[in-house]
Amino acid sequence: MPVLRRTFLAAGAFAAQAAPSDKVTVALMGVRGRGRSLTKAFCDLADVNVAYVCDIDQNVVADAYKIIEDSGRKRPPLVADIRRCLDDKSVDAVVMGTPLHWHAPGTILACDAGKDVYVEKPVSHNIREGRLMVDSARRNNRVVQVGSQLPSLPVTRNFDAWCKSGKLGRVLMAKVWNCQLRRNIGHREDEPLPAGIDYDIWTGPLPTMPFNRNRFHSTVNWHWHYGTGDIGNDGVHQLDIARRALGVTLPDGVSGFGRKLYFDDDQQTPDTMNITYTFGDKVMMYEQRLWNPYGLEGCDNGVAVYGDQAVAQCGRFRGHNWGFRVTDAKNREIHAEYHDSSSIDAPHARNFIDCVRSRKRANVDIEDGHLSTTLAHLGNIVARTGSGFRYDAATESISGNAQANALVKRSYRQHWSTPKGV
Repeated sequence: MPVLRRTFLAAGAFAAQAAPSDKVTVALMGVRGRGRSLTKAFCDLADVNVAYVCDIDQNVVADAYKIIEDSGRKRPPLVADIRRCLDDKSVDAVVMGTPLHWHAPGTILACDAGKDVYVEKPVSHNIREGRLMVDSARRNNRVVQVGSQLPSLPVTRNFDAWCKSGKLGRVLMAKVWNCQLRRNIGHREDEPLPAGIDYDIWTGPLPTMPFNRNRFHSTVNWHWHYGTGDIGNDGVHQLDIARRALGVTLPDGVSGFGRKLYFDDDQQTPDTMNITYTFGDKVMMYEQRLWNPYGLEGCDNGVAVYGDQAVAQCGRFRGHNWGFRVTDAKNREIHAEYHDSSSIDAPHARNFIDCVRSRKRANVDIEDGHLSTTLAHLGNIVARTGSGFRYDAATESISGNAQANALVKRSYRQHWSTPKGV
């Protein structure tokens, strides 16, 4: 195939940046929790250079620095303001393990600065942000990999191939479940800001709230102001796999319910959900229970794709890290395969770095991430409004329901990180 001029120029630009070491230089943005795992995944790649640790909390960076130094790398500088990293022309990419309210602002800033981005899921706080992320990536010809790692595993790609092969018969429906035991986070009062935290940058473009430990770090995603609950935090992995397996993009209708039934604590987002999405003649169902220690159909989080001849199920089956199995109409298991390596992050990180070099689309491109995260947002809108609705995929808006459509986007304060066009 002929080499496109822009591809050739992009490859030349990368070579110029990477020489003489031929390494991809990254800034690690957000290194606690999920960000710490990403630090390990990228430090395990010999062709990655870490130029900066970017985090607003000086109290949480020690573990990330230990990972970096244990990998044989020098200790990079710590900065709180991502603009320091984006102004450095030696930085090729930003790896974002921040809370999700920074995913869209950080990705858009990085793309506009000419950097490639690895951004954790869910990609956005709301539907409008996700579309702006796609627009920024395309406008700047950037590689943006979403941290939904499972499609980078061969076993997940094989599951997808089975679902599309015709071996299941006529495929009409998929079911997604997120059934696991989460913890009660209790109740906390607002308190003075602890030392070592840049709370203004952490807040970013959002309206400022008082500091509260139940709206910070690992609990931040359970509050509507900052997060999307567990349908966005964990369920989006399975929603992404099911959407791909059905061969659909965005739904035309969404219905169901979501409520907080079990926990008496500061969480605002639902612990229990049942959401139905329609895509013409295909249906996807999402079930969530965060208050039980047992799973569903043999695994805690999973996907089942139903044909009229067989069903294919994938998930974390007992005794296995990840995998899938196929059962025929007589309830006989006719195929099974598993990914039992401890590493799920490594292949996805490898794919991103390879795409930074090749300028190819990543395994979970920002467009895929936006489509799948939109499903999570639409489920949350059903939960918050208590009503179903029609969805216009062309305009990414909710028809005939002003209350629901208002939640397609949000309000922001004036801040240097506020995305343009929100």
